[in-house]
Amino acid sequence: MDKDNIKVMVAGPEHEIYVDTILETIAEAAKVRGTGIAKRTHEYVAKKMMEAKAVIALSADGQFAGFSYIETWENKRYVTTSGLIVHPDFRGLGLAKRIKDLTFTLARTRWPHAKIFSLTSGAAVMKMNTELGYKPATFADLTDDEAFWKGCEGCINVDVLHRTQRRYCICTAMLFDPEEHLPAKIDEQTLARIRYLDEIEE
Repeated sequence: MDKDNIKVMVAGPEHEIYVDTILETIAEAAKVRGTGIAKRTHEYVAKKMMEAKAVIALSADGQFAGFSYIETWENKRYVTTSGLIVHPDFRGLGLAKRIKDLTFTLARTRWPHAKIFSLTSGAAVMKMNTELGYKPATFADLTDDEAFWKGCEGCINVDVLHRTQRRYCICTAMLFDPEEHLPAKIDEQTLARIRYLDEIEE
């Protein structure tokens, strides 16, 4: 598979047809790794696409290749990039890095003053986070928003989080300083759509 034939883009409503495949791919990856993952519904992921808060990768012939999404917390003071997945058929092409770069840029473009954080148990994601300027953090450095922590309830390791009074878990917390520069570009058409969505929210 030629990596140049895979397009990484901000997802839109037209990509909802891939949601079930995305959820299946995430669930299978969690099983293989034997790690926990916060479960998301079809409606949740589709909404992220509608709101221009997701990034999708597709092959030239329309096959699903990868995905990630973003969420905001505490009145947009904090942002998370989550659910990074690459389909097994497209691994080893540097696709996770391309998705991570665009997701990160999308978050930085929309909420330039927000702190961006990541909870992960994957070494590859930790490496990408470090390259983007994230630093290891304590759970106390992250958002207090109960809606965020509720997302952990679907993880198989949630008992650890409960036992430690949310001080730590299997995942490593990483936090980004918003003074860093953008590593990737977002096209004008997508930026126009984001501005329109932000106006509707307000």
